Parts: sequence; C-alpha cells; structure tokens
Amino acid sequence: MQNSNIENIKAWVGLSRPPFHTVGILPFILGTILAYKINSTFGLEIFILGVLGVILIMLSTYHSGEYFDYRGDMISNRLHDNQFAGGTRVLLAGKMSPLVPLWTSIIAIIIAAVIGLFLQFILKTGPYTLLLGFLGAFPGFFYSTEPIRLIKRGVGEIFIGFCYGWLPVASAYYIQTGTIHPIIHWLAIPISLSIFNVIFLNEYPDYEADKATDKKNLLYRIGKQKGLVLYVAFSLLTSLTMFISPLWGIPFKVVYFYLPFFIISLYIIAMIMQKKHEDGKKLEILCGLNIAVNLGTSLSYILAYI
Repeated sequence: MQNSNIENIKAWVGLSRPPFHTVGILPFILGTILAYKINSTFGLEIFILGVLGVILIMLSTYHSGEYFDYRGDMISNRLHDNQFAGGTRVLLAGKMSPLVPLWTSIIAIIIAAVIGLFLQFILKTGPYTLLLGFLGAFPGFFYSTEPIRLIKRGVGEIFIGFCYGWLPVASAYYIQTGTIHPIIHWLAIPISLSIFNVIFLNEYPDYEADKATDKKNLLYRIGKQKGLVLYVAFSLLTSLTMFISPLWGIPFKVVYFYLPFFIISLYIIAMIMQKKHEDGKKLEILCGLNIAVNLGTSLSYILAYI
C-alpha cells in the first residue's frame, strides 16, 4: 500500500512538471520586486495568491497538453526519450486515466479564476486584474485544448512568448501597484524571446510525431532549416536586448549577471551550426541548456534589482 501511494505521488508530480513552473514564477517574482523597488509597494497576501494563480494556470496548461497531445506523445515515445519533449509519459505508462489530467486542467483554471475574482474585488488590486489573468488563462488552457488548440495554428509559440514573458512581469507589478511601469515593456523582450526559443527548440524532437498527427505548429510550417535560422536570430536578439537594457534604466550590473547565460547561448548556437542537434542525446542537452538561458535571463534582472 505504501509503495502504491509513493508511486501515485510520483505520477502526480511527474504529470504536473514542477521544474517547468519556474519559467513563469521567476518573471512574476521579477514584477513583484520591480513594484517594491519602484513604488515601495508589497503585499504578501497579494503576492502569494498571485503566484498560486500563475501556478494553477500553468498546471492547467500542462495537464490539458497531456490529454490532447496523447496520440502525438505515443509516437514521440517510440522515436525518442528526450525529457523536454513528448510529454511526461505518465499517461503512456498507464499510471492514471487520460481523463484525470483533463478534469484537473478544468478544475485548476476554475480555481485560478476564483483567485482572480478575490484579488480584484476583495483585495482591490485594480480593474484590470481579471483581464490580465484572462490573457494568461485563455491561451494557456487552449494552447493544446480542442477545438481552438493554438499550437496547431502556428501561433502557439507566440502566445507562449507573451504569456511567459511580458504578462507575468506586468501582472505581478499591476496587482501590487495598480499600474504598469513602461520599463516592463522593455525588459520583457529578452524574456519573451528566450522562452519562445525554449518551446521552439523543444519541437525538434517531436517533429516527426507532429507531422504524423498534423500538429501544424510553427516548426512544422516553416521547416527545420528555416527554423534554425529563426532560433539563432532570436537567440542573438535576446542577448542584444539584454546587453542594451541599461539604456532603458535597468541597473548596468544586469550585464555581468547575464554573461554566463550569454556564453551558454553562444554554445547552443555553435552546436546547432555544427548540426550537433541532429543527435538525439545532444539535442536533449541543448534543450536543457536552452531552458537555463531563459531562467538566467529572468534571474539576471532579479539579481540586478536586489
């Protein structure tokens, strides 16, 4: 019985992908820090509920993806074992019914909506609180969910860039202050570009599976070769916008904090130019390093301000 409970917990943790929540939580923390540094404003209750709302929206996104990508994940599972693509494989292993993540996705988004209502009408965080929440919840829930399924329309990656870049920073700042500072628009650019690249590179291991299931994401539409050009361009643009960010009023020390991640980014580009990504194991390493660049981008801003 005890072993069964442990296995169930492991399955739930695997399905929920806790490490991947950091890509949304760090930008939210950044927005909160900006609110305190610029406006001397911080409400602990607001912050806790805000983070919980962000986690629930991401949870809904990941769980709905497990359900609606099931067929594609079956094919991916036969082609590769990249931990950054092809889903969590929890459903494929028969550890729970496919209906479970579908319902937990719906329940998570409902609870997130309740939190949004509480923030706006009880804690008086501002008239645009629910709107900002909706801008994250709707694309998140329908990223994989039929019939909208943004990922098959070639725009899913763009929504990811917005929802994991500008939106969490702006939302965190807004619910603390009731405003959105102009500097947020600038510092969100490299965060958005880097998370776009995370999703985009993670589509490479699933390319054949996506073609087989007619999942017409952006990589499917432009092809692998043009995709590499886009990835490299966005990587370089990420670094460029980070290095010139002090021109927008961001502390100059952000450049020093970002340097290690810039080196990692250049390494990924070098490996891609040498076609090392065509090796499955090396591609998995590059996918992991790619996430580190995104997290490092947000972390560099956080460290620069604190």
